[in-house]
Amino acid sequence: MKKKGLFLPFAGILFLFAALLSSCGSNPESAESTATESETVEPPVMITSQAYGQLEDGRTVDQYQLKNANGMAVEVITYGGIITSWTAPDRTGAYENVVLGYDSLSQYLANNPYFGAIIGRYGNRIAKGQFVLEGTTYELATNDGPNHLHGGLKGFDKVLWSADTATTAEGASLILRYESADMEEGYPGNLSVQVTYTLTPDDALQVDYEATTDKATIVNLTQHSYFNLSGDFSQTILDHELMIAADQYLPVDATLIPTGELAPVEGTPFDFREAKAVGRDIGADHPQLELGKGYDHCWVLNEQGSMRRVASAYHPGTGRQLEVFTDKPGIQFYSGNFLDGTLPMPGGGTYGHRTGFCLETQHYPDSPNQKDFPSVVLRPGETYETRTTFKFSTK
Repeated sequence: MKKKGLFLPFAGILFLFAALLSSCGSNPESAESTATESETVEPPVMITSQAYGQLEDGRTVDQYQLKNANGMAVEVITYGGIITSWTAPDRTGAYENVVLGYDSLSQYLANNPYFGAIIGRYGNRIAKGQFVLEGTTYELATNDGPNHLHGGLKGFDKVLWSADTATTAEGASLILRYESADMEEGYPGNLSVQVTYTLTPDDALQVDYEATTDKATIVNLTQHSYFNLSGDFSQTILDHELMIAADQYLPVDATLIPTGELAPVEGTPFDFREAKAVGRDIGADHPQLELGKGYDHCWVLNEQGSMRRVASAYHPGTGRQLEVFTDKPGIQFYSGNFLDGTLPMPGGGTYGHRTGFCLETQHYPDSPNQKDFPSVVLRPGETYETRTTFKFSTK
């Protein structure tokens, strides 16, 4: 009996000891395996950077690439916040670049019709380069005939932005910042600007704009990429099928300044409420098309004040579709009328007439001088916040 009584506790101790050893031996392996798995899981969108070139004053311009697992890649340089390349899939799943641009910094510095750039402080035109704000008249550069265009001689498309990055489950973000000094290009107030490009796993690029000021000023930021969904920049965009959710547009005068009228699109070449080929009516006998040498007008978007789908473009040959969502009141559709075969394409050749189009979400042109247009005034204590999303798919 004594032997039996001694044996049972000893056996129990051995069992517990073995179990403990087994447990201790397995846990580190499990933890190491979990850690290894965690370390090897890649985020849904990757972001990398490299030097792109130098400005004349020696400052370095960097290029960032945001790329998702599907194959979409958006490349942005810190000079002008310019999108230099943006790949999108065709109906076979092949990704090709669909935005016009150059292949070197020197070309962007020499002659750039705003390819891919951030536009500010004020996107589009201001009549005669002047506006009155709180009793003071401000004089701006007249860099488009008698008018001010896209922020002036050195708008936000021609400055060096600082950059930060962030990666979350929603995607990868490039955060660009710029401090615009009081009276820079004639605009009042020290303006702190932030533009964030976020590429998502589902082939959408979200563009968030934010700005604050220490003095009353005007702000109207936009993105100026030229698209050609065919991926072949030797081809025009006239076969692209465009939809714009707008019942009205803004007629312009001979210098492309809005007359103040909100004209119905119905019965005119400006009716894109149902998708139609860009080239279908672009040559119609219409005075507004003659003034713009094609489409270069702002549409008054429906359902103002909400984030909504406002436009789409579809290329039948490749099946690529671009949808545009925004909370802004207007969109400028520009059909590449001033591309004239003088600007170089990457890899050789030149950009011909109407080989790219722009869909610039924005406030209306010349709003500071048009009392019936939505206000573009930003005051101290307020924050300018707006978002536009470009989403690609195929059909």
